[in-house]
Amino acid sequence: MEYKIVFIPEATKDYKELDGSVKKSINTKIEELKDNPFLGERLGHKFNIDLTGFYKIYAHSRKFRIVYRMITPEKIEVLGIWGIGKREKEEIYRTIGKRLQDDSFKSNK
Repeated sequence: MEYKIVFIPEATKDYKELDGSVKKSINTKIEELKDNPFLGERLGHKFNIDLTGFYKIYAHSRKFRIVYRMITPEKIEVLGIWGIGKREKEEIYRTIGKRLQDDSFKSNK
């Protein structure tokens, strides 16, 4: 079964800011997630941010992370990409934490 992948608006911006070689690597990982949403590692609490229910998968020689979650965990059909960012300093987790606090994203939970 192929799963649908959607990006929250901010993750679309993350993606558009990447250069071509990184996008190619990200695209490869997203294609893999379409076939198997469990490829990523489960996240829990990171830096006092509750990321329970989210997963991470590495891309571009482990320099970037894609953070996503299954929108309908009971019957997985759609994966929501919440962020794409550099691995250094765990910055992507802080970005996702801010997005979780933003009221406009609460409907995406």
